[in-house]
Amino acid sequence: MAGGGWDVLAGGTDVYPGAGAQLRRSVVDVTGIVEMQGITQQDGLRIGGAVTWAEIAATPLPAALAGLQRAAVQVGGRQVQNVGTIAGNLCNASPAADGVPPLLTLDAVVELDSANGRRDVPLAEFILAPRRTDRRPDELVVAVRIPQRALGGKGVFLKLGARAHLVISIASVAVRCVTNEGIVTEIMIAAGACSPVPCRLPIIEAALLGAPVAGLAGRIRAEGITASLSPIDDVRAPAGYRLEAVAELLRRALEGAAG
Repeated sequence: MAGGGWDVLAGGTDVYPGAGAQLRRSVVDVTGIVEMQGITQQDGLRIGGAVTWAEIAATPLPAALAGLQRAAVQVGGRQVQNVGTIAGNLCNASPAADGVPPLLTLDAVVELDSANGRRDVPLAEFILAPRRTDRRPDELVVAVRIPQRALGGKGVFLKLGARAHLVISIASVAVRCVTNEGIVTEIMIAAGACSPVPCRLPIIEAALLGAPVAGLAGRIRAEGITASLSPIDDVRAPAGYRLEAVAELLRRALEGAAG
């Protein structure tokens, strides 16, 4: 990688469709790198960059990662889930990437490695724009780490598409909620497909923190959603519809996460 001129290949579910008739550059296949495999306990959880969505879905994980596991079974079809990787989903940097919203609610950190050493980048700072990340040309995303403090509560992920399966999100929402004696003590909310990059909804989070679980969905205000998101009109949906969809998905996700 330090020598330049290489593209990274794992599952290839984005690389090959985007390549057209042939690959234009040399590729380095990372699926055999041991350090990029497996889900392990390391001051929280470490998910190897080459771990597939099928593996994430099948592994017993804390309830906080239930949203990520739900996203894992909605990324494409079974064939894609069997080979597509978590690092590939991040590096593809699609605004509609299903894996990103639940990872944002988990305060995920992207672990990058190169001949010059390792560096850690919060996921919220890693994806810079559609199809653009903070990964340098000589770096590999070797893992995604979830800190121990983010393993509490329950996670939920919901997406809306033109059909139930094999579909790109029109809108998606992820929630991780921690409650104590009927009060929300920690809440993280993120949305996808409604801004250049998936992002958190801090105004909504602030409004719900410390609130009783009962009637939580009724505290959502439209201005808290529109202040954080900037959806576009495209072939899948107009911007206004996306904002309405996020509001409804969020209500349903809150009911699931706080229930």
